[in-house]
Amino acid sequence: MRKILGLTLALFIFAEADEHSCKHSLKCNMLHIYEETAPDVTNLEDMFTQGIYYGRLRLNSFGFRWQDELKTSTGKDIRKDHAIAAIGGSLLYKSAYLHGFAVGGGVYTSQSLGSLRDSEAYLYKAGKDVLNRHALLTEGTNNVTVLTEAYLAYRYNDLEIKAGRQIFESFLTKSNDTKMIPNTFEGVTFSSYSLYHTSLKMAYFTKQKLRDHDGFHHLLAYGDDSTDPYARYTQNDDSAMHRGLTLSKLNALGIDDKLIVLEAMNRSIDKLTLHANYTAVPDLLSSVMLQADYRFTLGDWSVMPALRYMKQFDNGAGAIGGANHLTLSSAYTNPDSLESALFAARVDVVNDAFKLRFAYSEVADEGDIIAPWRGFPTGGFTRAMGQYNWYANTKSYMMQLDYTFESIPDFKIISRFAIQDFDDKKIGVQADSNVFTIDMAKRFMDNTLYVKTRYAHVMGDDNTIASNGLKKLNPSYDELRFEIDYLF
Repeated sequence: MRKILGLTLALFIFAEADEHSCKHSLKCNMLHIYEETAPDVTNLEDMFTQGIYYGRLRLNSFGFRWQDELKTSTGKDIRKDHAIAAIGGSLLYKSAYLHGFAVGGGVYTSQSLGSLRDSEAYLYKAGKDVLNRHALLTEGTNNVTVLTEAYLAYRYNDLEIKAGRQIFESFLTKSNDTKMIPNTFEGVTFSSYSLYHTSLKMAYFTKQKLRDHDGFHHLLAYGDDSTDPYARYTQNDDSAMHRGLTLSKLNALGIDDKLIVLEAMNRSIDKLTLHANYTAVPDLLSSVMLQADYRFTLGDWSVMPALRYMKQFDNGAGAIGGANHLTLSSAYTNPDSLESALFAARVDVVNDAFKLRFAYSEVADEGDIIAPWRGFPTGGFTRAMGQYNWYANTKSYMMQLDYTFESIPDFKIISRFAIQDFDDKKIGVQADSNVFTIDMAKRFMDNTLYVKTRYAHVMGDDNTIASNGLKKLNPSYDELRFEIDYLF
């Protein structure tokens, strides 16, 4: 089998990168980039025999320790320290192109073992994506094997149309392949990369498969089947999902949640890159994002400032679920509206193996930003490992340092320090926290073996009183991850 060049951003570069900057590099977050592409052929037999396979074996492990373990008044655990590990991998196939047509697919598997009992599956945090919680709670199954990708593609010059199960990278939709199985979608996509220095992407999706699911499910509907006590894990149960947009409510209103994405990137002006994105779930939510990145030099240094603005429009979702993603909408400016906006800014200073980033983000004091498709609104600016800092009236500050060691080939370290200032009055958002993370990665064997470790230390405020007079939970914890990937 031929070698795959890239797997995930987290394998070597963990800071989220813009897609254009990683098209031909390993420095790419959650994008698959291949060393070889399938050829053009003239007959059906060659279409399949000259296809290319890409393989990966993977080990992932997670340790998680809360500063405060918690139980309910009846003794049920709310928080519990835990560890979990998984082995697995993937096998992907891409056929050759016959008159522009090709097919592709990918099977992923994860075999996990955790420290908690099956009935405590809901307590897993960082490592929850290596298993299917619904299957573990209902069937005692901690193994996941799924046909994640299966598509038909048509290519003409730099244009491509793809239909079926697929990865689609955009501002709010990502594969987010930092665990065992990527986030993928079902639908039709179109992409072009040669129109007046502009790349274009369009997508219409009917289903999504989150990383810890073994089947495709709704895009913006929270499971609430009254006959299933674990129904919340059957539909979109992403941490950023709005819990008030339940499947039963949407069905009663005749709303069929589909996802539409339009995205463009332009590099017509030297040193300036412009990004625009439109993402919508008709009859519920839509958003527009504009971003500008500029690069200039000061001696041996490169300086790269960037600005991002996102506007979220409420097309009916606020009246259904409320302004807060957990339906706890007291202390919100308008409890029934999800109108909102986000502003972010950063400056990167780069010199060879060294990069320093300063970043800031601010969310309007309106509704929460809703983005449960594994693309992060503050990604690439102020989002640190495992953090969700795009809820109403949240201000975040981050400093990040990247360094590639010359004395140790293919070894890189990234550290971040983030200050997250949430709204103390809002009961549906967490207490303030400071976050320190450090990532280390090493490549071996001609880039076929990757070893990575990540550590996060979160220092939260343990004395925040919300508008209901109750103290918010202390968000402090420590997390350690270790991963090995072998590509073949």
